[in-house]
Amino acid sequence: MTSQDMTKLTIDKSEKTVRPNRRRKRFLLVAIIVLLFLTAGGLYFGGIIVPAVSVDVTTVSQVYPSQSLSLLNASGYIVAQRKAAVASKVTGRLEELMVEEGSKVKEGQVIARMENADVSAFRSQAAANLNTARATLEQIRADRDNAQMEYERYKKLVAAGYVARSEYDAVETRYRRSVEGVKASEAAVQSATAALQNADISIEYTLIRAPFDAVVLTKNADIGDIVTPIGAAANAKAAVVTIADMASLQVEVDVSETSITHIRVGQPCDIQLDALPNQRFQGEVHSVVPTIDRSKATVLVKVRFLNKDPRMLPDMSAKVSFLSRRLVPSELKPRLAASQSALIARGDAAYAFLIEGNKVRETPVKTGAKLGDMTEILSGLKAGDRVVIKPPRGLKDGSRIKIAER
Repeated sequence: MTSQDMTKLTIDKSEKTVRPNRRRKRFLLVAIIVLLFLTAGGLYFGGIIVPAVSVDVTTVSQVYPSQSLSLLNASGYIVAQRKAAVASKVTGRLEELMVEEGSKVKEGQVIARMENADVSAFRSQAAANLNTARATLEQIRADRDNAQMEYERYKKLVAAGYVARSEYDAVETRYRRSVEGVKASEAAVQSATAALQNADISIEYTLIRAPFDAVVLTKNADIGDIVTPIGAAANAKAAVVTIADMASLQVEVDVSETSITHIRVGQPCDIQLDALPNQRFQGEVHSVVPTIDRSKATVLVKVRFLNKDPRMLPDMSAKVSFLSRRLVPSELKPRLAASQSALIARGDAAYAFLIEGNKVRETPVKTGAKLGDMTEILSGLKAGDRVVIKPPRGLKDGSRIKIAER
């Protein structure tokens, strides 16, 4: 037997070893695919990889019942109806300033003083002149009384023929001269009195007084500044302080001329200040200014406060709601409310989908009165909670959600 024949008798082991390996690989691949399908199914039915539902959300918040009674809204500012830039009546140097920003002043209170040494000296001179005139008057009156007694005596003597007529005439002339002297002295006293009054007024002009009860808003001049009522000089100040009567604060808003028919004097209003967002103030329309602003096509409406706060300041921004009726006491406090579209009614019960992370929880709520497009929430939710509005079909307790972008 040849070597080639011997080679043919050799057993080929490679073919036998390859087939089992292929089967093993196929089996592992199938097992992995099945395992992946089982895992995906478990995750899906377990709610782990369920597609997120796109939803719109809203926030539960505190609302005021007045919002449902609003006929019209307008924005404006707090304005003091009595405001003054207080200045001196004469030109001079400011010598003393008794107030600063925020100081409360009373009507007639001296808030500043100008230099007044010259007018004080003039007053002293006028007072001395008045004293001199009064003393002179008393002397002339004494002379007149003496001349009168002598005149009465000579009148009797001349009638009895004891004295000459010429002596009587001289006494009478002296008496009449003394009477006129008294009149002249009285006029001199009046003139000196007027001069003293003029000096007092000049001194008063150097005292700057508050024209009404107010609060100092700004200090426009300082000690040493030249103050003049005209303010024509380059470095002169026209006003010392600016004051405002806080009792006269009102809100001034611009209302479109097309909506002015909804406004009437005495109409109740709800006022909200940006500086005090957690408070609402009651007011009423004080006046409607009978003038149209052509550039804006608006009418100025003034609203007065029925309740005030010491924190109110001029030029604070304000929002005014003009109401259809006056609020009752129970409507003055805020209430917890949510959009009506966020509530689901099932029989006598109501529910809302409360957002917790990326899921929702179906939460029972107790509702109260309707407040416009909102509903009062008595229990089940709290201020700041986010809930789904117009819940889509298929949304259920525990569903994964994503918030729709706007």
